Amino acid sequence: HGDHLLDTIAVAEDPRVYDMLCKGDSVGVFQVESRAQINMLPRLRPRKLYDLVVQVAIVRPGPIEGDMVHPYLRRRAGKEAVEYPSPSPEHGPPDELRTLLGATFGVPLFQEQAMKLAIVAADFTPDEANELRKSMATFRKVGGMDNFQAKLLGGMVRRGYEHDFAERCFKQIEGFGSYGFPESHALSFARLVYVSSWIKCFHPAVFGCAILNSQPMGFYAPAQLVRDAVEHGVEVLPIDLNASRWDNILEPSARRRGDLAIRLGFRQIDGFREDWATEMAKASPFASIEDLARRAALPQRAMNLLADADAFRSIDKARRDALWDVRRTPPKQLALFAAADAPELGAEPDANLPAMPLSEEVAADYQTTRLSLKGHPMAFLRSHFAAEGILSSAQANATKDGRRAKVAGVVLVRQRPGKGNAIFVTIEDETGVT
Repeated sequence: HGDHLLDTIAVAEDPRVYDMLCKGDSVGVFQVESRAQINMLPRLRPRKLYDLVVQVAIVRPGPIEGDMVHPYLRRRAGKEAVEYPSPSPEHGPPDELRTLLGATFGVPLFQEQAMKLAIVAADFTPDEANELRKSMATFRKVGGMDNFQAKLLGGMVRRGYEHDFAERCFKQIEGFGSYGFPESHALSFARLVYVSSWIKCFHPAVFGCAILNSQPMGFYAPAQLVRDAVEHGVEVLPIDLNASRWDNILEPSARRRGDLAIRLGFRQIDGFREDWATEMAKASPFASIEDLARRAALPQRAMNLLADADAFRSIDKARRDALWDVRRTPPKQLALFAAADAPELGAEPDANLPAMPLSEEVAADYQTTRLSLKGHPMAFLRSHFAAEGILSSAQANATKDGRRAKVAGVVLVRQRPGKGNAIFVTIEDETGVT
């Protein structure tokens, strides 16, 4: 931000960053913002960079289908003994698997480990291990793992490993066919996870502003990203005729000296164009709606969108009043008439429109910008839902597992895995996300 450049290589590991991640507080963070990753973070409890390497790799179809996740978590937590079976003394050293799998508590989580396991434990050649890697990526489409199964099991049993252990190893390797992560990729991604988390932890306004300007991307809509920023103590300011620009920007916060606030930009208005924002920036500030129409020469559609987005509050125009004034203000006034507005006709009387109820304000915000700083739509329906026994997100999160419950909210994400008969839904209301 500003003249400050962050050297991402030099960012030191800080326990406060890991404290944040251990709470599952990772909305907007590269690679660990999905609900599956957020649910895994408090279970894995990362405390160093290599833990993030595992975090990135473990929430993948390969480790899940290969039954690697729960054994890893149990062993990491000290709830299950870590054992490294050994080959016969004449076939190799007793610690050959410890050397290979020690960093992951005896569980193969990475493609490289699967290949090395085949080489070390089953006497695969490097070329055969590479063919195994290729088969892991394609066997679900074309088959081809049967030959490797026989060779892997035969090689491991011949070298003195128990058949049951060899079968379990093959099952884990087979799981990589549903997409497993190379350790090298996971390490690169883990560094990005940490740096992103560091910025979110120590510079939440900078992080939130950057994520908003990068939309559309990731799992969350602007409303959820703004909510997350607010929950991290960031002041978020509304779209404003004079203060906003195309992008969301940072400005000094009025709440506390030294803090930064996010000023929402015109890009948040559905249908608004960047070239309109550019013309406004050239001519600003504006004293009135008529002043904007005359000097920025915006089309009627742009004026309507600004009024719909409640962008005229700083010049004392509420949404309804602004909409009224915009509709009676000729856009792109001709120079011939700009200085002669026929004052002899007299000023048009104010319409004295009634103020919009808060529920309508929030609904209008969502219709124009897909978010509101004034409230959440679900708050206005809460009494109805409560009477029906429908829980809020906060209540649902506090409910014991296994209990049947009804929850209502704004649907953020729907995920249906390729296998299984379940649908994972993330919903939000005024109390949080579940």
